[in-house]
Parts: sequence; C-alpha cells; structure tokens
Amino acid sequence: MPKMKTHRGAAKRFNLTGTGKIKIKHAYKNHILTKKSPKRIRNLRKAAIMSPSDAKRVINLIPYK
Repeated sequence: MPKMKTHRGAAKRFNLTGTGKIKIKHAYKNHILTKKSPKRIRNLRKAAIMSPSDAKRVINLIPYK
C-alpha cells in the first residue's frame, strides 16, 4: 500500500491540536474592514476550532500533520 499524499492546499490552511482537533483561521478578515467594529475584527484574529462534522473530511486530507 503506497503512502497517502497530503493535500497541500489543506496543509496550508489547517493545523491539528494536541488532542486531534482542527484549528482554523476565521473568515471575513481580509478586506472591507471599515464597516466592521473593532471588537469584531479583534475577535476574528483568534483561531477557531472546526466542528467535528466538518473535521472528518479534512483529517483525510492531512494524514501526517
């Protein structure tokens, strides 16, 4: 059985935590920031944890991370 290939796009976007959850960056933080409140922009800086139902698909893309 050959080794699985890592999906390079997914590897750049997702990280695994020590407990196996998937850490992601918040969306809506790249442009059109003038209408967003400072509190909202500040909270978008923090990392988020992906929901378990979505995480099942992503784990197959990054088998060795």
